[in-house]
Amino acid sequence: MIKTLYQQIRQYRTASLLTPAFTAMEVVMDVLIPYVTASLIDKGINAGDMENVYLYGAIMIGLAFLSLAFGILAGRFSAYASTGFAANLRSAMYRNIQRFAFSDIDKYSTSGLITRMTTDVNSLQNAYQQILRITVRAPFRLILSVLMCLVIDARLSLIFLVALVILSFSLYHIISRVARLFQQVFVKYDELNQSVQENITGMRLVKAFVREHYENEKFARAAENLYQLYVKAESLMAWNHPIMNMVVYGCIIALSWLGAHYIVDGTLTTGELTSLFTYVMSILMSLMMLSMIFVMLTQSAASAKRVAEVIEEEPDIVNPTNAVTEIPDGSIEFRGVRFDYRSKGEGLRAKGEGHKRSALYNISFAIKSGETIGVIGGTGSGKSTLVNLVSRLYDPTQGEVLVGGRNVKEYDLTALRSAVSVVLQQNILFSGTILDNLRWGNPHATLEECRAACRIAQADEFISQMPQGYDTRIEQGGTNVSGGQKQRLCIARALLKHPKILVLDDSTSACDTATDAKIREGFRTQLPEMTQLIIAQRILSVQDCDRILVMDNGVVTGFDTHEQLLKNNPLYQEIYAIQNETTADFDA
Repeated sequence: MIKTLYQQIRQYRTASLLTPAFTAMEVVMDVLIPYVTASLIDKGINAGDMENVYLYGAIMIGLAFLSLAFGILAGRFSAYASTGFAANLRSAMYRNIQRFAFSDIDKYSTSGLITRMTTDVNSLQNAYQQILRITVRAPFRLILSVLMCLVIDARLSLIFLVALVILSFSLYHIISRVARLFQQVFVKYDELNQSVQENITGMRLVKAFVREHYENEKFARAAENLYQLYVKAESLMAWNHPIMNMVVYGCIIALSWLGAHYIVDGTLTTGELTSLFTYVMSILMSLMMLSMIFVMLTQSAASAKRVAEVIEEEPDIVNPTNAVTEIPDGSIEFRGVRFDYRSKGEGLRAKGEGHKRSALYNISFAIKSGETIGVIGGTGSGKSTLVNLVSRLYDPTQGEVLVGGRNVKEYDLTALRSAVSVVLQQNILFSGTILDNLRWGNPHATLEECRAACRIAQADEFISQMPQGYDTRIEQGGTNVSGGQKQRLCIARALLKHPKILVLDDSTSACDTATDAKIREGFRTQLPEMTQLIIAQRILSVQDCDRILVMDNGVVTGFDTHEQLLKNNPLYQEIYAIQNETTADFDA
């Protein structure tokens, strides 16, 4: 973990070294001032020597200005280094998240990743800034102040040693308990962010079902859990200040009583006693800062672990050595494929477990390049999981998936996913113009190429009717277009990749029957060489396909033409009968 975080300092190493150097020089100036003050009092004021008053006064002013200059430089370099460190952490996390396979994303909740990139990184940024300054300032000031006390009067320095023992014991007891609480705090932050994210994303649904009260209560529970943990942690930390005050005042009383006796005895001067008072406050303030550092480091240690976990995460799916970059054709073959989803924080299920726990079990079939294949089945039957294996968004638990006659694990991921274009169930459009969104499929696509793809996807007509046409801005999440329009834009975007295989995962469900038919006709006449996998709930959407794959509970129950399935497949016959009677989808 330390090595991972250290690598993110990179170009800020010089600033990270200069900060403690300037901080140390600032401390030296601060510690020398009380010592000069003692000479000012004893050799100048008490002796009635104005020349010494001016001399030592000038030295004190010089030291104060040097301390100010060093402090400003230390502050600037620490801000530069800490903010740069945080920026590198966020970039490293984001880059690695982009490499994640679907199985890796399953390990972390979206809200958890957001918390790590915001709250956790902010915690580390503050911690790093404090490490560069206070972790140098506090112990260095403490050591130098103790040394100066020993130089002035070794007998009175024993008071500070007793105070150090008392404070060290107290702080250790407080910090050890606070550390455990802060480890739980960030888990509660994830829950809080998840509640906010789900509520805002699903705001229309919440209002449609009049569930505002329920969502308020859910958020209140998450906030209350976080509140209770913070109250416990802050209650423990609250002991820090009164204990510190007790020790400070105890030292001042002891120092005053013993110092007065030594002054009367002539073994201590007034200036030296004044300096000792300054040093005792310096020592105890250093201890206070050290206690704050320990609490902060305890809190940020949990953040460091969470951030490093994301950066160090090795994706389950990576490019093979000597990867194949050419996909010869759009043929697809499954050979004894089984797939198990893994729960968050768990590995893949054991290979010996029965198929009842598998999303897919013993799937075998072959598709020729250029064929149009329909995939039909109920919710949870494994349709989407099946097509996710084709573009290697997941790897099978057992068996092989072949594209173009080769195992997908042999291909370069970029080449494979460029050849397999997927339009998922959850269509996503990004903020920007329609043209910007279409060019996600091909950044170099011309306007005419975009129009051609939109004509096949039946999107050109409604785009042309918009005030700004293809330059019309899409709001975040595509809220200013309908569900059917969003689906057609996503299909056009996928076509611009010019893929060998096109996967439509229930991607025309929001379109009316006539538009659905026109899209299928466009595929058939204008893209005859492209292999098509069309997942649908309606038989009407797939009955003209070359063959239809029928799935039920992760198992293929039939793979044939529409006519043959009507003759030989009981499940398909049942679906067809229900949909003909009720014009409903499969789940009806």
